[in-house]
Amino acid sequence: MPQSSNVPNGASAAPKAKYNRPKPVVLAVIDGWGVAPHWGGNAVTLAKIPFMNKAMQEFPHTTLQASGEGVGLPPNERGNSEVGHLNIGAGQVVLQYFPSITKAIQDKTFFSNEVILQGINQAKQNGKRVHIIGLVSPGGIHSHIEHLYALLEVAKQQQFTDVCIHAITDGRDTPPFVSQEFLADVTTKTQELGVGSICTVSGRYYSMDRDHRWERVEKSYRAMVEGVGPTAATPEAAVAAAYRDGFSDEFIPPTVIQGPKNTFKPIMDGDTVIFFNFRGDRAREITQALMKPNFEGFDRKKSVSNLYFVGFTYYEEGLPIHVAFRPHNVKKSLSGVISDAGMRQLHVAESEKYAHVTYFFNGGNEQPVKGEDRIVIPSPHVPSFDQVPEMSTVQIADTVIQNINRYDFIVLNFACPDMVGHTGNLRAAIQSCEAVDANLNKIAQAVAQAGGIFAITADHGNVEQMVNPKTGEPDTEHTNNPVPFIVTGNAVVNCQLRSGGILSDVAPTLLHILNIPKPAEMTGSSLLVVQPQVARSAASTL
Repeated sequence: MPQSSNVPNGASAAPKAKYNRPKPVVLAVIDGWGVAPHWGGNAVTLAKIPFMNKAMQEFPHTTLQASGEGVGLPPNERGNSEVGHLNIGAGQVVLQYFPSITKAIQDKTFFSNEVILQGINQAKQNGKRVHIIGLVSPGGIHSHIEHLYALLEVAKQQQFTDVCIHAITDGRDTPPFVSQEFLADVTTKTQELGVGSICTVSGRYYSMDRDHRWERVEKSYRAMVEGVGPTAATPEAAVAAAYRDGFSDEFIPPTVIQGPKNTFKPIMDGDTVIFFNFRGDRAREITQALMKPNFEGFDRKKSVSNLYFVGFTYYEEGLPIHVAFRPHNVKKSLSGVISDAGMRQLHVAESEKYAHVTYFFNGGNEQPVKGEDRIVIPSPHVPSFDQVPEMSTVQIADTVIQNINRYDFIVLNFACPDMVGHTGNLRAAIQSCEAVDANLNKIAQAVAQAGGIFAITADHGNVEQMVNPKTGEPDTEHTNNPVPFIVTGNAVVNCQLRSGGILSDVAPTLLHILNIPKPAEMTGSSLLVVQPQVARSAASTL
């Protein structure tokens, strides 16, 4: 059953609407659905998707840039769900943490960051240890390995060497069997600087869960705090053992490194912990386990207290941590503008992507705006989502349809293409695309019956490249491909959408459709190209 958040009996109150508009306007964000030519590794074009194909024939459509500088990332950097939803909801290109932290390293302000320095100096003064946790990867989605190296440089500058690295291996935003190379590079860097060593190795499956699968998080926690788990003499040996057992980098069991050159040192009371992941959704749970006094996710047989915990960014409201890099302030998100116009809105997703249609879509704000309701539907509890390729798509569509006539604006996320895409299972990815298409069709019919507008887009590419074209191996990573943008409904049937758009153009387009003035803070532009006679005709429908 769907779970609701802040949904009272009946829709939440909002001021009386000020503007005429089609009712409702529904935005579907398909996670990980890019646009690319047909070939043997493109799950989108291999799938039977009659609705999407028909919609692109009969209604205005275009493609949008969802990567690189168009979404506030470095040039050619792949997009991701956090960045995508943030840009869609903000209506402006939002400079992301990755390039801003990298810039701080380049201009040397990183090395005078007061929060980081305080953490290191407190450990130095009190005879404690510094623990660095993070995804050891050049993926740039949740972290970057160069940021880890910069932390080690700061420790050296502060003449502090007692540093333990708790390395999380990737395998999703990188190829699935490359972590030995990255861990070896980290070991080389620690030896060059004379600072620290790797104390634990854990796949992100355990250390970066975001769906309250606490049995996974517990294994990571116990390795770091208690030294419980498999042991290996070196980080590379830990990875090799996992490979022999059939695990890729994502699934490496939390392993304690104990050998002649590596002495395991647990996280203890009063230590400093620096978590260098800059994306919050997969950093929250292990941070909660370490820092929340009333934590209930699992029985912490041994808890730690008085930690000086540094999160690279803001992870979650209420977490008692120090934040090294503050977020870009989005003053006027799409949700806020719709609220100010006196309209009611609903945000719907399954738990794997719930934060994206709420926190990120709302410009990094935890709390709902006035008139906003939220419904979260549990994601399937399975070891790998290719076992249930449709995930909770049906329940999401049914929830939206049930609420069509209660809200002026609805935003929903279909998670399965991205989540199944990360498994590398092409057949399952095709099934996920077909499930999304069938349920988009259901929603489109309901929106049409209600006299509304249905807009469809995606946050980044993934499932359109399930096979590495160079190696023929499964490709589990995001892509740089553009994403679709389609608008269906009688009010726009004769309109056109311009080319050259980016994700931050979505919000101004929806405000155009809703007949709400775009605030000055939104630098994006409406994608709608309306001829004068169409404008007059559409106005009567709008």
